[in-house]
Amino acid sequence: MYQGRSKTATIILEVVASKDLWIWHSFFGTPGSLNDTNVLQRSPMFDDICEGRAPEVSFNVNGNRYNIGYYLTNGIYPKWAAFIPAIKLPQTAKQRLFTRKQESYRKDVERAFGVLQARFAIIRQPALAWSTEILWKIIMACIIMHNMIVEDERENY
Repeated sequence: MYQGRSKTATIILEVVASKDLWIWHSFFGTPGSLNDTNVLQRSPMFDDICEGRAPEVSFNVNGNRYNIGYYLTNGIYPKWAAFIPAIKLPQTAKQRLFTRKQESYRKDVERAFGVLQARFAIIRQPALAWSTEILWKIIMACIIMHNMIVEDERENY
């Protein structure tokens, strides 16, 4: 069940991170054999939004004020208002700028996970434990400590 494309056991970690490396959401334990859409169906990512616990967001685009955040995605996600897909072939200067900015923001998640792996060697190596519950506890402990470090370092920004 946890066997991915590599034919080895894999487990997916879903993360939403911001530019300052803060990890806002994590969901761990989905089998690596699932695609992004199936992971999204199992994920509690939108539970916080539905229950009014999501971080406050406010921004303006083209003179319109928005107070609900959005997620940058690739093309396989459903066409929901909360998902902003990449522009596959940007034609205009405005589209090229948007695509370049979106790609740089999507790198924030990769960067946050890279920092998490650099800080905690235990998640860099293949897991020695077979229990997904133990792995979940290890990942969550590392994310909590990571966010504590990020919060402590924010004073230096």
